[in-house]
Amino acid sequence: MRVLVVEDEKALAEAIARGLRRHGCAVDVALDGHSGHHEAVTTRYDVVILDRDLPGMHGDQICADLAQRGLLARVLMLTASSTLADRVSGLNLGADDYLAKPFAFAELVARVQALARRSTPPAPPALRFADVELHSAGHRATRAGRRLDLTHKEFGVLRELLKAAGSYVSAEELLESVWDAHADPFTSTVRVTMRTLRRKLGEPPLIENLPRVGYRIAATVAEPSGRVE
Repeated sequence: MRVLVVEDEKALAEAIARGLRRHGCAVDVALDGHSGHHEAVTTRYDVVILDRDLPGMHGDQICADLAQRGLLARVLMLTASSTLADRVSGLNLGADDYLAKPFAFAELVARVQALARRSTPPAPPALRFADVELHSAGHRATRAGRRLDLTHKEFGVLRELLKAAGSYVSAEELLESVWDAHADPFTSTVRVTMRTLRRKLGEPPLIENLPRVGYRIAATVAEPSGRVE
């Protein structure tokens, strides 16, 4: 899940980002309205957490523009006001949900997760390919019935490979969906994560790499076009 936090209170924005990352989200942060609007319209997000009173470009204007563009990202609007009139106003602008400050972080996480499920087509309760099975709800993955102890990034990479059902997924696509805007596309972060994921999946090897194309989970990696790093 990829989330954008648009909040001018830096300490609050960073706290939200840290908390969501602990729940396996890829999180970007914008500290003013103009940069938040730019990020929201140029990057594919599942959820945008949008403060209403922003410098530069007001949250109401951002929300209305995102709704007009028909973007798939769901908007959770934050505000210091909890009046009924403000909630109705925010929802009428196109927000999908509304949360008043101060809020309990557990409630924020629950709302973000609920909105993320609405931002993409419904996924099956479990993803399966070859002898690998993944359950997102319980952060549980197995191979041939053996439980895999995966980090959030390894779990995210495995999820994207299983969703591709044997098709190749590029390193750039993995960075986009599993990491965040701070991930350097020229680093070896995907390759290193892939190496540890392969080790945890065990034998026989399942992840195939085709140089300059990407990675996939295949029933066998004995094809001459692929290689195992």
